[in-house]
Amino acid sequence: MSVTSALLMAFGLPQVGADSITELRTTVATLTRQIDENPDSASAYQSRGVAYFELGEFKKSISDFDRFIQLYPNQEPHHWQRGIAYYYAHEYEKGVQQFELHKSVNPNDVENAVWHFLCKAKLENVQAARDSLIPIKFDSRIPMVQIWELFSGIGSPEKVLLAAGPIDTGSGISRQRHCYAHLYIGLYHEALGQSELVKKHISLAANEFSMPNYMGMVARVHNRLINH
Repeated sequence: MSVTSALLMAFGLPQVGADSITELRTTVATLTRQIDENPDSASAYQSRGVAYFELGEFKKSISDFDRFIQLYPNQEPHHWQRGIAYYYAHEYEKGVQQFELHKSVNPNDVENAVWHFLCKAKLENVQAARDSLIPIKFDSRIPMVQIWELFSGIGSPEKVLLAAGPIDTGSGISRQRHCYAHLYIGLYHEALGQSELVKKHISLAANEFSMPNYMGMVARVHNRLINH
């Protein structure tokens, strides 16, 4: 996502990329002790929610994000991470509502529009999702314009990959562009029910173009889900 509050960023949203499930479990245990000692520690709830998400324990992740929002109610519109957790927890109506709320503070984020589409497609169907696709004036990140066009029905996976540019796995910029490209192409195919193409593109986002950021983590979580 392109915009989030300084408060959310300070409370652990970039905390991703633990090397193993064991390390994540250790992180959860440490944060749980912090919460036991200080039940109003918003940072601990936020960070544990991220860890639970990476573990694939989406209901627990949502519960911790909910508690964070109880402690900081003004952050609810910013909390797109909870919206993504809603998607994976199959709580699609709540996901739609979260991404519509996020639009009020971040109106030109293609990723927000896409996750709204994905929840709407699961809740109703692809055409309903396309009909209600959030319009975006401009998202400067490459290849977000082409990703929005893909979900709108006027683009194609090929155009997304072309916009992402030449592959250079040694370049962080190139890796990130291709990570996002393949993640969202994979999610697009998931909305269309094309499982083999989902596996192909999500695997590329999670492995060859893996990134140590939140959406890179989402790709890895998704890849684990569809291969186990």
